[in-house]
Amino acid sequence: MTARCITGIFLAAIALVAPLAGGGSAATGASVAPEPINVFAAASLTDVFPAIDKDQTYSFAGSNTLAAQIMNGAPADVFASANTTIPAMLYAQGVVEKPVNFTRNTLVIVVPKSNPAGIENAYDLTKPDVSIDIANPAVPVGSYTLSVLKNMNLTARVMPNVVSQETDVRTVLTKIALGQADAGFVYATDARTVPGEVKVIKVPAWAQPKVTYALAVVSRSPNQAAAQAFIKEILSKNGQAKMRAFGFLPLPAATTSAARFQG
Repeated sequence: MTARCITGIFLAAIALVAPLAGGGSAATGASVAPEPINVFAAASLTDVFPAIDKDQTYSFAGSNTLAAQIMNGAPADVFASANTTIPAMLYAQGVVEKPVNFTRNTLVIVVPKSNPAGIENAYDLTKPDVSIDIANPAVPVGSYTLSVLKNMNLTARVMPNVVSQETDVRTVLTKIALGQADAGFVYATDARTVPGEVKVIKVPAWAQPKVTYALAVVSRSPNQAAAQAFIKEILSKNGQAKMRAFGFLPLPAATTSAARFQG
């Protein structure tokens, strides 16, 4: 074979390979969707968080349960709690970065739609034979419930009627909707998720505890930048508008965390 023929074959081979190589470069340069982060969030955020950002992986449960899981090594990137106490505790132990407040809520009483016990206000919870379902005091909503009863001077008269204490607010709501108890305390936002299944009874404003939610980046998260971006998304104008659309309350203007969040 002549040198000219060998050279021709070599150039032809290059011509065939070049388009393939170019295609490979284009594929490599294509944008790849970021991996979702793991957001551990209070059960009362079950509907609103995915509505704000559907691309993340969520685990919803009682805030105390999630905190215990994170402390035991669960692979969380962000922790969102229905109170400020638990995140502050985790921050003091170096488990999370500095928490930021991001929304508020209120408590209401819910009864089955048929309201068999005839409950019209908080004082009716003291009537004989009324069955009440609340969350465990270790859960934020359970602690808030006890605050309401204390503020209304009803603790000693209502607690004997408590027949069950649940691990999260959604379990309380479900049991009331199914008629498994005569009344329960839940967040106003949770009551909105089952329209027509429960009757809502307001708790007096003067008896309401300060229900403030906080969230934080988990210190050992390997996705710090993405976790910080998620928090900024929740604190953003659009994120806060979505929170309000689901019934959550804005933070007082003087303490808005969005302006303070730097990470």
